[in-house]
Amino acid sequence: MKPTLFILAAGMGSRYGGLKQIDGLGPNGETIMDYSVYDALRAGFGKIVFVIRKDFEEDFRKVVLSKYEDKIPCEVCFQSLDKVPEGYSYNPERTKPWGTNHAVLMAKDIIHEPFAVLNADDFYGQDSFKVLADYLKSIEGTKGNYCMVGYRIQNTLSENGSVSRGICATDANGYLTDVVERTKIEDKGGRIVFTEDSVDTEIPLNTPVSMNMWGFTPEYFDYAMDAFKCFLQENGQEMKKEFYIPTVVNELIRAGKATCKVLDTTSQWFGVTYAEDRPQFILKINELVNKGVYPAKLF
Repeated sequence: MKPTLFILAAGMGSRYGGLKQIDGLGPNGETIMDYSVYDALRAGFGKIVFVIRKDFEEDFRKVVLSKYEDKIPCEVCFQSLDKVPEGYSYNPERTKPWGTNHAVLMAKDIIHEPFAVLNADDFYGQDSFKVLADYLKSIEGTKGNYCMVGYRIQNTLSENGSVSRGICATDANGYLTDVVERTKIEDKGGRIVFTEDSVDTEIPLNTPVSMNMWGFTPEYFDYAMDAFKCFLQENGQEMKKEFYIPTVVNELIRAGKATCKVLDTTSQWFGVTYAEDRPQFILKINELVNKGVYPAKLF
């Protein structure tokens, strides 16, 4: 069975200033997701599942899904704040979404095969999809053999503001031992630092980071649901705390229930975190088109 690609497209895009999931950036109005789907098709994925917000379903189907739903099976699920397990409550004044791992749970009843998870608003590159698909094909029928694609931190920054990244530590065999979500990461005078409680901490240039490009087998949903219940018990009344994928992966690794291989890739990541990143993104896409990596019109 071919693996499934699960794209997280429910983000608000607040720093970017709009719905960057459906922003046309390629030569013929291609979205970042279009490039992910194109690379996934080349790599051998067999289905695409999107998690989006219900309020932009119509635009999403018109602008994005219509371009390739006749080329590969596609499904849509929806993330909303009220989708919590029965018997669990949360602060009624909360408006912030629960985070990436909550978004993953929205596909629990849709995906039954090895699957990749990635962001809609990141450009991951052709090779990253190939190495991820190959690994997922190799673990079909197993449990707890997860993976993530690792990028070097200096290749993942924005020139226009700080970013959030999952800082990774690995063992001698390339397996993840820990990943910590850090916010407010930026280059300050040639030093890459993250800022916490007004204190800057330097991060070595070759540190691998998670760009939220993961590979799982389907029992991960059960682990994630159990972890979300614990999260709600502890943080249900919080207004902003989020339920991240790295949190659950860390817990499973420490409990000996899973391993996570950090996959090398020759791909260069780039994205649109801020509106000011948009012109540079368009320039890079045009360079790849001119080199023949992508056709001028994808679909």
